Amino acid sequence: MKTGKLFILINPAAGKNEPILETINEVFKDSGLELNVHILAENEDPAALVSEAAQNTDVVAIYGGDGSVTAASGALIGTDTPLAIIPGGTANVMAKELSIPQDAEVALRLIRDGNYQLKRIDTGVVNDRPFLLRVNLGIMASMITETDPELKDKLGQFAYGLATIKTIREAEPVTYQLMLDGEHITATGVSLTITNSGSLGIGDLQLQPGISVSDGLLDVVLLKDAGLTSVIKAAGGSLLGRETEAVCHRKAKTITVTLPERQTYLCDDCEDQATQLSLHIVPASLTVIVPC
Repeated sequence: MKTGKLFILINPAAGKNEPILETINEVFKDSGLELNVHILAENEDPAALVSEAAQNTDVVAIYGGDGSVTAASGALIGTDTPLAIIPGGTANVMAKELSIPQDAEVALRLIRDGNYQLKRIDTGVVNDRPFLLRVNLGIMASMITETDPELKDKLGQFAYGLATIKTIREAEPVTYQLMLDGEHITATGVSLTITNSGSLGIGDLQLQPGISVSDGLLDVVLLKDAGLTSVIKAAGGSLLGRETEAVCHRKAKTITVTLPERQTYLCDDCEDQATQLSLHIVPASLTVIVPC
């Protein structure tokens, strides 16, 4: 499959330190493609830029991390314009979920050579905000919000591991009131994740087995406590691809989470606070470019 017009949005604040403009010039210099490259300024809205560009392009490519991809791709949800993810962040979880090469040059050459196929994936919505990956509360949110940015630049994903040790030690259980497709559940845990993607962004590790970005469902994953045994069981379940009693795993199309008090949560990489979350899945709503 070949494209004629390509719009590339670059987030210069992405986690990788690489000469991406030089790479783009080298990859596409004799390609015959009509190229439009835009470097995101601090005060610009990526979704607005993508929305405008999508009216006159065949493919929209985003260079950045998961937060950049989510922010920019929101304008493509519900359209037929395909999204190309060029990994430029620290974790690049969605790229790993879709088996997109982690090397930016290789990912760009897929587009240039037309060596790709189109895949329709689901997107989620939380309190009217779209997301591609997941919504995290508790340990999984604190792991990211408490990671030192400078340490993340130096150590990459290993910095999250250091923050996790601290957040597990300080974790306090929270009682969540959940409504899953009309069924009421009271659940207590130290971490609650509502996810569209199974990938943890570390090798082939999955949050839980059976999570799919294209099954028309959101997955609710609750870690019951932060005791050593539970953490080891949860980690072992991810490593071996097995369910464990330390983790409660359910699926639903519509979800409401009511919190006992205002709490910080992460929608992909965006931090917010709420006392109630309303979530639903939008099946097959985003077209993405994946390797053949």
